[in-house]
Amino acid sequence: MRGVLFDGRTVEVVDGLEVRDPGPGEVRVAVAAAGVCHSDLSVVDGTIPFPVPVVLGHEGAGVVEAVGEGVGHVAPGDHVALSTLANCGMCADCGRGRPTMCRRAIGRPGRPFGHRGAPVHQFAATSAFAERTVVKAVQAVRVPDDVPLTSAALIGCAVVTGVGAVLNRARVERGDSVVVIGAGGVGLNVLQGARLAGALRIVAVDAEPAKEETARRFGATHFLTSTEGVRDVLPTGADHAFECVGRVELIRQAVGLLDRGGQAVLLGVPPAGAEASFVAGSMYLDKSVLGCRYGSSRPQRDIPLYTELYRQGLLLLDELVTRTYPVEDFDKARADAEAGRVARAVLTF
Repeated sequence: MRGVLFDGRTVEVVDGLEVRDPGPGEVRVAVAAAGVCHSDLSVVDGTIPFPVPVVLGHEGAGVVEAVGEGVGHVAPGDHVALSTLANCGMCADCGRGRPTMCRRAIGRPGRPFGHRGAPVHQFAATSAFAERTVVKAVQAVRVPDDVPLTSAALIGCAVVTGVGAVLNRARVERGDSVVVIGAGGVGLNVLQGARLAGALRIVAVDAEPAKEETARRFGATHFLTSTEGVRDVLPTGADHAFECVGRVELIRQAVGLLDRGGQAVLLGVPPAGAEASFVAGSMYLDKSVLGCRYGSSRPQRDIPLYTELYRQGLLLLDELVTRTYPVEDFDKARADAEAGRVARAVLTF
């Protein structure tokens, strides 16, 4: 089968990739579509260290092909969105409803793939840039057949991360003010999460002016090309500032934009070991800086919720898919994503 393989030096679409059968508590999925997220590209450029060789991709959807022993919530033929959260369901954090904090789901990459006789790692417990993948049963979330798989693919990362950061982590309330730095795939979902939460003023900040129309469609009430004009819109500062780019200078700016009692939520991924700074004295008016992993989500609850909001016309998914590419055109999709020409590039199989 075909897949996108990174060997530590080059990334290319290869043939002859193999994946094992599902074991107990696992599901094999025939991937139909997969979004090209900057986290995948960050593995290639070294921002996210990861063992190689590895099949990339972590934002996907497809059709269940086979299930292992003990799997009952999905069956062959079901449409599923894939979650990257391979949580155990049994530890204290899972029991507290915090599966994103499951220690068994962090930093333990498996190797269910093979290529030319050598084992290959799985990225983010998913590896959606392959015609087939094997995931834990908890990662396969059933979606209605009337949801296009090209759109459903984006729920498992961009939507869960962005909308979840607003609803689950920041807990934005009706009437709040929100600043979103970065109007890419995650930033757009923060914007629509703020809209769903009832935020009154939603300021999108992105250096690319061409993103204004899309940002406003997703929920922005104002659009700026730098943070310098935010105080003109929000003179006392923002209740919530989301940094969705992963640059330490923007983290500092996000903290500086906060009103009293405001909170900055960090979603972008800076290089490993990067340090951010801010004026400590600015925090004493009940301000806070919040990390956020995967939208603080509970995927088996959140993905069906977001799917239903989409079906009711309240959550935008189709509009995220700027362009689809056959997997053979991965290089073109990668270039468009890196250049910011797409909200989401989606590979199809």
